[in-house]
Amino acid sequence: MISALNRFVDLVEQHLTGEFDVDGWARTLGTTEYHLRRMFSSLAGMPLSEYVRRRRMTVAAGDVVRGEDDLLSIAVRHGYGSTEAFGRAFRAVHGVGPGDVRRDGGPLRAQPQLRFRLTVEGSISMDTRIVDRPAFRLVGHAARVPLIHQGINPHIQRHIAALPPEEHARLKALGDTEPQGLLQVCDDLDPDDTEGSELTYLHGVAFSADRPAPDDLDAIVVPAGRWAVFRTAGPHPQALQRTWAATATEWFPANPWRLRPGPSIVAILERAADLSTATCELWLPVEPT
Repeated sequence: MISALNRFVDLVEQHLTGEFDVDGWARTLGTTEYHLRRMFSSLAGMPLSEYVRRRRMTVAAGDVVRGEDDLLSIAVRHGYGSTEAFGRAFRAVHGVGPGDVRRDGGPLRAQPQLRFRLTVEGSISMDTRIVDRPAFRLVGHAARVPLIHQGINPHIQRHIAALPPEEHARLKALGDTEPQGLLQVCDDLDPDDTEGSELTYLHGVAFSADRPAPDDLDAIVVPAGRWAVFRTAGPHPQALQRTWAATATEWFPANPWRLRPGPSIVAILERAADLSTATCELWLPVEPT
């Protein structure tokens, strides 16, 4: 995967002023656009779209400083239909407009071309199993919330807190298949994992596909497939978030699996009364590479 990402970065560089065919490039590299975007954002620390924008504006800044072409020609060359749209994108990256840079020579914020390296440190013990699951459903109470990478998500916290205590017991009694227990489900994730992008969060349980679900509950249909299940233990949610990050930096680059579209699921197996520590299972939908 690391070599595929580096070849992909080279393709991006060759097409900074042209059209992007991420899906076609991913197939050429032997993977999928979904997995490529998820791995890129996890390892680069930014969405692919943000990296492309920064690189385009870095190259464009050189054109602006050289002063050989007018600003409209530079804007069109870099994919913008007007100097106004180009100026907004330029200012978002550099903090100043192209006219200011042409006059003063800066300041500029350059985005170097990325190169990915795999460093195997073994800093995180990955307790993992691969599970084949028939189709099932996830049923419970769903809400649209923004993605937050670090710490407790207050929007999810409020969603769960709004449910009456007896509803948690009712949900738990409804669950009849793996993953067991009350589940934290994230679905419709932006493949770029952009901070603040919306996702569907469901607080619920796994439910057999052939059973009728209560009408007052939301449901997510999960097709048959394979799952990588990562067991975590320690301070919550920090231990879970560290393991989630390590799936991208350590596990997927070293194993013949890739992410496929589908919900990610967290099952809390054991927990302290105040949820300061917990033992969890992180379920991620995967397919062979």
